[in-house]
Amino acid sequence: QVQLVESGGGLVQAGGSLRLSCAASGRTFNSYAMGWFRQAPGKEREFVANINWSGGRTRYADSVKGRFTISRDNAKNTIYLQMNSLKPEDTGVYYCAADLSVFGADYPPIQLKEYDYWGQGTQVTVSS
Repeated sequence: QVQLVESGGGLVQAGGSLRLSCAASGRTFNSYAMGWFRQAPGKEREFVANINWSGGRTRYADSVKGRFTISRDNAKNTIYLQMNSLKPEDTGVYYCAADLSVFGADYPPIQLKEYDYWGQGTQVTVSS
């Protein structure tokens, strides 16, 4: 079992920045990959970024590449999503997720169905 709790969401103007955090508990944190996903109103949940167990491998959706940075602090059992140059289309509920598979630990997937545990989400609203 893994428990995930997101924080750091809020309301920001376009061009601004936010940093999301996701605190994990329940399993050895440095043994599995993590991902960030988001869901805009009326749309399906989509992949944003992921990071392998060590933090040495990351991947981003094209829509956020160059603006968002995913990182992890295994000593604090936490991952982060630094979001810069925010746009109104970044608005949505942001979820962190954990993939406990052995293969995924080094090569995190982008498909939602590959992730085993999810947080409750944190709202990000970007005003124009």
